[in-house]
This record gives sequence, C-alpha cells and structure tokens, in this order.
Amino acid sequence: MAGPPGASERIAIISDVHGNLSALETVLAHIRAAGIERIFNLGDLVGKGPRSAAVVDRCREVCEVTVQGNWDAAISEGPDREQPARQWHRAQLGQERLDYLAGLPGSFDFTLSGRRARIFHASQLSVHHRVHETGTREEHRAMFSNTLFTGFGQEPQIVGYGDIHTAYARNFELRTLFNAGSVGNPLDIPLACYAVLEGRYGVEAPHPWSLHFVRLPYDIEGEIAAAEASGMPAIGHYASELRTAVYRGLTAAPLTGSPA
Repeated sequence: MAGPPGASERIAIISDVHGNLSALETVLAHIRAAGIERIFNLGDLVGKGPRSAAVVDRCREVCEVTVQGNWDAAISEGPDREQPARQWHRAQLGQERLDYLAGLPGSFDFTLSGRRARIFHASQLSVHHRVHETGTREEHRAMFSNTLFTGFGQEPQIVGYGDIHTAYARNFELRTLFNAGSVGNPLDIPLACYAVLEGRYGVEAPHPWSLHFVRLPYDIEGEIAAAEASGMPAIGHYASELRTAVYRGLTAAPLTGSPA
C-alpha cells in the first residue's frame, strides 16, 4: 500500500509498452524492488509487439491510473481490411479487452507537493496529436493548456506524456514538461525506460519534489523470438526497432495505417 496521506512517495510513470511483455516484466520487477507502489500508465499498451493481451491484463493488475494511447484507440475502434496488423492484434485481444481500451480516459490530473500535474498520452489536443522534444517553445507551452480533451480544471505546472518513445525533461516558465520514454519500444536508447516522480501526492502545500528516469536492459532477443513464434505481422520492423531504437519510418516506408 502507498504511504500515509501527505508522506513523500514515488510514482512510477510507464508508457508505450506496445505488447512487449519481456520489457514490462523487467520494469515491474525494478519498480517492486525499489519499493514503488503507485504506477501511472500513459497508454499504448498494445500493438507493435506480440503479447498485447498479456500486457493489458498485467497493466490492469498493477496500474492505478491508465490513460488511452493512439494505438489503444485505433485498435479498439474496429477492424480494417486495409490494415492486417490491426486485425491481427484485435484477434489476440478479444472483445472484453478492446472494450476496456476504448473506455480509457484521455488524461488524469493530480497534485504533487503543491504543484498541479497532468498526464496524457500525446498532447493536450488528442491521443493523435504528436509533440516532439524538438518542438517549438510555443508547442511545449501549449501542452499546459486546458482543452476539451483535458477538461478545464486548474492548469498544470507539471505535464508528463508518452507517444514519441523518447525520454526528456524541460523546465521553463516555472513549469516542467517531461516525456516518460517507452517501456517496450524505445526510440532513443534500446533500453526499457520509465520515469519516477517523487513528492507528496495529493498535498496542496509546497514541498520538495523530483523527477528522474530509469533505463533497464531486458531480453530483447527473447521478445523477438516470441514475436516470431506468434506469427505477428511486421516482425522485421519490430525486431529492428527493438535492437536499434531507430524508428521504422526512418529506415523504410512505414506500414500503411500504422501509427508510431
């Protein structure tokens, strides 16, 4: 259980598992060993990797909060004859899990050591609107805005997101923007990544807080072997991304209809 109300605690922020059970279990083992008991999930549980069903089930067991990612939304929308990869992943998931993914919220607000925080998958506009680390200051500033997608509560001073599979943090104008990287499909360093926020959860008064990233090696070749055994489409792209952390769209034409 989490500590008493107002006590300093750590929150693990995971994102973009993408059906990679090997990476997820490595990260969860590290979180447990660190004594972290609160896990927030920034979405994209499914797609790309071979074991989306197991990942959804595991995340439902351990994550206190999960927001919807663009793959979660796209795969749960329905079959598409022009996208065989989507059909394959839908078949592995089954209707109950698809309904769960379709019903996930877009964002989640909370308070940490007197600072308002907000998490979502891609941006303040939608699960499909991408904001890169190299975005403009205007684009990064807009991430703190209230929209129809986020709701109109108190604007946050800390924003965490996923989607781009690249971990980073920016501090500007008394605000902090960070990306938690990717557990199962990192595109910066070929190591599973998650973020840790530490502070007093749910406390309105100012207190110290911190943010750091954790990078972990895991059994990449074992995960690729699992993908090969599953008969999953696009195995070549998947294996290359896991081994090199280079996005498939930079090395070959992306698969039709496949979101990043």
